[in-house]
Amino acid sequence: MKRRATWILTSSALSVLLSAPAHAQGAWGTGPALTTERNEIGAAMANGKVYVAGGSALGKVDSPLFQELDLATGKWRDLASMPRGASHVMLVQLNGKLYVAGGFTANVHKDPLDQFLEYDPATNQWRQLAKLSSPRGSVGLVAVGGLIHAIGGRGADSMTVTTHEVYNPATNSWTMKAPLPRARDHLGIAAVNGQIHVFGGRLNATVDNVNEHDVYDPMTDKWRMAAPLITSRSAGAAVVYKGQILYYGGECKNPQARATFDELEAYDPKSDHWTSLPKRDGGLHAASAVADATTAYFIGGTNGCGGDRPSAAIHTFKLP
Repeated sequence: MKRRATWILTSSALSVLLSAPAHAQGAWGTGPALTTERNEIGAAMANGKVYVAGGSALGKVDSPLFQELDLATGKWRDLASMPRGASHVMLVQLNGKLYVAGGFTANVHKDPLDQFLEYDPATNQWRQLAKLSSPRGSVGLVAVGGLIHAIGGRGADSMTVTTHEVYNPATNSWTMKAPLPRARDHLGIAAVNGQIHVFGGRLNATVDNVNEHDVYDPMTDKWRMAAPLITSRSAGAAVVYKGQILYYGGECKNPQARATFDELEAYDPKSDHWTSLPKRDGGLHAASAVADATTAYFIGGTNGCGGDRPSAAIHTFKLP
């Protein structure tokens, strides 16, 4: 049975939060817990709410679970389930609606989908849109300039791809664009100032991590190289926060100890420079991330390699 979680700040809990150690480069905290342990999820913000889609949860590796979190109250609400559950999905928001592309339906990284789904918060309904050009899981998904870009991922043959296609909501159609310079999945992706940043990821196996950072300009349909990640890793959680890109965690920093990456690195697009920020007491992978004006939220994931030690926690990070 799922457990319900609400975020109620008692005087003692508030005291703990206020006494959390501050840092000139930011401080970690905790937010309202998920209602169940979840990993390989997608998350996005829309209309001031946090939405979490799919992943591995409640005994299913391809859960259709879809929920909404009201940050003001800390309360969760179950919404209409995804038409087809999947793990290794990303969720993006465009014009008040939410979109999911692809995903895996079996372990490990098997039986990917070519689905592309739209959710309308106003009606609590999903609809299936024009499909991806091929089934893929762990696809990088980002919205910019009124369009949605699906980049990279891993296909049905278990090989990573360079595929880059763009969805136009006005025509319900996909168009191929300049491919990712190097095939990879489990990548970090974010859009800043109309440019798409793709960083990290893996070429094939879990240990085949890269620190490469490629930037795509939709106006020219061209890629260029940018400053690489400080730490090569994959399956971390990326989010744009206060004009910077934050990238936290990653899978199997120490495979023998089944330990995850605990690095938090921030990229400043103005200076083309990555900076190491304070580490949390523990690593994480297979999480997702969102941010509002004051706080970055790292949601779910696992504390170990693969599906080891799945989490129901939401970790917060704030810069001064």
